[in-house]
Amino acid sequence: LHNCMTTPIGTSTNLLVVSIAADLGMRRFGVFDFFHVAALAAVGGLLYVWLILPRLLPSREAPMKDAAPRLFSAVFHVGEESFANGKTVSEVLKKTDGRLSIKRIERGKNLVLATLPSLELRDGDRLFVVDTADNLKEFEKLLGATLYPSEHEDKPVGEENPLTAPGQQLAEVVVTDVSILNGNTLRNTSFGNFYNVFVLALHRSDRRAVPTGDIGDTLLRVGDVLLVQGSKDDIQALRARSGLLVLDQTTDLPRSSKAPLALAILAGVVIAAATKAVPISISALTGVLFMVLTKCIGWKDIGSALSSKVIMLVVASLALGSALTHTGGTDYIAQSFLVLSRGLAPEIVLGLLMLLMALITNFVSNNAAAAIGTPIAISIAQQLGAAPEPFVLAILFGANFCYATPMAYQTNLLVMNAGSYQFSDFVKGGVPLTALMLVSYALLLPRFFPL
Repeated sequence: LHNCMTTPIGTSTNLLVVSIAADLGMRRFGVFDFFHVAALAAVGGLLYVWLILPRLLPSREAPMKDAAPRLFSAVFHVGEESFANGKTVSEVLKKTDGRLSIKRIERGKNLVLATLPSLELRDGDRLFVVDTADNLKEFEKLLGATLYPSEHEDKPVGEENPLTAPGQQLAEVVVTDVSILNGNTLRNTSFGNFYNVFVLALHRSDRRAVPTGDIGDTLLRVGDVLLVQGSKDDIQALRARSGLLVLDQTTDLPRSSKAPLALAILAGVVIAAATKAVPISISALTGVLFMVLTKCIGWKDIGSALSSKVIMLVVASLALGSALTHTGGTDYIAQSFLVLSRGLAPEIVLGLLMLLMALITNFVSNNAAAAIGTPIAISIAQQLGAAPEPFVLAILFGANFCYATPMAYQTNLLVMNAGSYQFSDFVKGGVPLTALMLVSYALLLPRFFPL
């Protein structure tokens, strides 16, 4: 809830506010300068989330519950009276309207045949397939072939010998903004083949936007949830390599011999910045350099962690804030704000400024709101003859009050789809939380940062 607001390096928004304020002549905040304020405010927020928020929101089931049946590995034995006997692979596929997926074909004991369309099937051939139980039984009738479980080829499928999926797991994966699937399709990326998993279903909070056809051709977007099936190892590989948020039932924790070294480097970065031995920007870059040199992370990890959209947004926000300052726009907006709040105590003006940021950040980028608001906050403080620190912190905290709408922050969109929430859920739960945080910070800021 509030861990990203306790330090200047918690989010890019915090760094942006601190950097702009320092460029405008204000002292640079240390790593833990406002930690105590955010920690105290978080107490009320956590109690709200724990005790009140569950009563405001309706109960939600998992978005993929019973969304699709499991897939089973099975074997079709081609008999002498089977339709497939003497037919080519393409003819067999046509008989099933192209729905049958043949993984491999075996003839005799050790001969594995290529699944070429022109290959003619014979009596005794075995077709290894993967599909749902209902589809497999339908294909059994269409092809006149005998269906066997892949693990018990000596016992045909029946009530006493049902299909099973040993070692298979179901998992829900959420498409993130850094995933290769964002803005792409499953078919174009060969997602299932590359990660050796089967995509069973697609969930999207706006169900009207989900096509009724093949989900393999659906253009995916941030927040989409895919129901996949695969082995435990394949699910783990999916989590590690694909840039997706994997929600499964396993509790395996990652272990690495480099973990102590990485933690030591992280502690060094924080201590160096907290003691003001070096600026945050230098200590952070030095930490990244040590992480690479000690092979705690690779260059690929660095590339996947950098978002060109965020970088361009920060650059554009800095340019916008600079333009407002040099053209006198910040002074004009500050004067207009003070005219509207004329006669009010500085503490109330501080709260109103935070409220303004909270309203803006729920509909536009919080970085943009912070870039515009920071120079305005300093200008307001100067015209009031007050200390600039509490007003700048009001911008920093207010720009992070992105609780009331799903588009306020990209994490909100991920949670919206993964939790099957609606826009109204964010309003019901987020507006009271925003009000609670607003009052908390409005009371705490003047106490620890006198005006």
